[in-house]
Amino acid sequence: MELKNKTATSALTLAALGVVYGDIGTSPLYAFKEAFAEGHGLAPSEPNVLATLSALFWAMMLIISLKYVWVMLRFDNNGEGGVLALTALANRAIQGDSRWKLLIATAGIFAAALFYGDALITPAISVLSAVEGISVAAPSLEKLILPITVGVLTGLFVIQRHGTGSMGKLFGPVTLVWFAALAGLGAMSIAETPSVLRAINPMYAIDFAIAHPAGMFLLLSAVFLALTGGEALYADMGHFGAKPVRLAWFGLVCPALLINYFGQGALVLRSADAIQNPFYLLSPDWFMLPLVALATAATVIASQATISGAYSITLQAMRMGYLPRLFIRHTSDSQRGQIYIPAVNWMMLVGVVVLVFEFGSSGALASAYGIAVSGTMIITTLLSAFVTLTMLPKRAQLPLLSVLAVFVLLEFLFLSSNLTKVATGGWMPLALGLVLFTLLSTWKRGSTLVAVQRRKLDIPMAAFIAGAPLDVPRVEGTAIYLSADPAVVPSALFHNLKHFKVLHEQTLFLHVVTADVPLIAAEQRLKVSRLSAGMYNVALHFGFRQEVDIPKALEALSEHGITLEAMSTTYFIARSNVADGPGGMATWRCSLFSWMTRQSEGAASFFNLPPNQVVELGTKVVL
Repeated sequence: MELKNKTATSALTLAALGVVYGDIGTSPLYAFKEAFAEGHGLAPSEPNVLATLSALFWAMMLIISLKYVWVMLRFDNNGEGGVLALTALANRAIQGDSRWKLLIATAGIFAAALFYGDALITPAISVLSAVEGISVAAPSLEKLILPITVGVLTGLFVIQRHGTGSMGKLFGPVTLVWFAALAGLGAMSIAETPSVLRAINPMYAIDFAIAHPAGMFLLLSAVFLALTGGEALYADMGHFGAKPVRLAWFGLVCPALLINYFGQGALVLRSADAIQNPFYLLSPDWFMLPLVALATAATVIASQATISGAYSITLQAMRMGYLPRLFIRHTSDSQRGQIYIPAVNWMMLVGVVVLVFEFGSSGALASAYGIAVSGTMIITTLLSAFVTLTMLPKRAQLPLLSVLAVFVLLEFLFLSSNLTKVATGGWMPLALGLVLFTLLSTWKRGSTLVAVQRRKLDIPMAAFIAGAPLDVPRVEGTAIYLSADPAVVPSALFHNLKHFKVLHEQTLFLHVVTADVPLIAAEQRLKVSRLSAGMYNVALHFGFRQEVDIPKALEALSEHGITLEAMSTTYFIARSNVADGPGGMATWRCSLFSWMTRQSEGAASFFNLPPNQVVELGTKVVL
């Protein structure tokens, strides 16, 4: 058994290399050279190189190794990580204070909105920086960089609809080779100039900060590029568990990255001209083109991890009521987490291609990178502090809050430094985040108002059952009415009585509950209560990461003495048509909500209902 557990852990650790560390693992392509880009005003002199490496080393130790790998992996929501899972955990800790709930929800969805900005930039900057190696290996081919980059990215997004399960099996081994190459190239360079290891001493960064505070402030935005995969590390912990993620980081990823960064620094110490592209110039000539191919494969894997993350966070946002229902295709029969969302996929492709052509180089894109991630990091730290105060024992609060205070101070410095890049491209993720925050908050607010308006029109379930019309004829079969609120009678039932003047022999009022936890066990999913003869309230409970499959979940009704015959069961659904009215929301926001409602995937498809057993009835709601 112990040998089997070790084998499973090893397999998960290998798989985590590609999915969890794909983003941060490709940072050596552009992070170090960006520190000496024109905007930072640093010459590639020995003091500046050592100060940069020192700042980079300790930033990785504090933010990635300490904060994310040791601390944040302990803030899990039933094994799941990520800012939305943390938001749900924080909300559970609140006992009825609506102001705190609103504040936490706002912070959580704003962080989720910022994540999409990162999800667009990561594929563009990663693949572009890898393909730029062509200009080092063969300068005459420089004009092909943009076409090849767009071709690789387009191919990546096109294959998403087929699923990435088979390709995903290669992610771990390819990334293993990538990190081995990083360590090998860096070690050879360090062996030539071992004095570069002096930069491990934090005094090089501290002395530089004291002598050049403005220079260090600007330098932080470049150093931060080496940390951008931290949030992805936390968000993906649910796929692999904390132990494999930690083993992969300390066993391979962290050493390989640091060795490569120090190797680049050693190269620049020997030849300042190498700062043009220190990563590729580490390579011997014979390995240059294979390295370009390997780097491109690694950046495709990093991009895939980001795309999958965008799908996952979209699904979580839908489950938590911040987005309308969108069409979701499950691309694997065995892995429920492998999904494809066409609307997200094609919008991301358009956005990524526009970024590639608009910025034209990885150096230019670096100006747009970092703001979104640093903002998300701060929100994650603050939410963690809130959970610490409300859920952890008193004896653990002070030391943990002290550590989190250090993290948030550093992250505010990183955010402030990144904000200096707003005019040169940093505005893009902020603008995108604002647009997405408006969409997410509008849908949540509109959905809440629709529920309030419908409750004004609806009749309490208890009153309906008590005064149920006995003279209404009963017809054979089962009617299942989907209801957002089990305490009121679904409007679809009134439409049915109005138009057909019958009730079914067996009537079920079905309420789907999405919990603040990622997973609900099958034995806890179904709750049934009898209302009267032939009438039942049925609640189905799902975690926010689980697929909602109503027919499959209702198979368990037989355990409660309720039999469903597929050919005589009909699902009744009410669809709301929104109209502008006094109060509630501004006219433009009401129009936006109405537009989002029209884009929503039908409940029949979203809940996996059999299409030939669904009747949909429309109701008009004035906001």
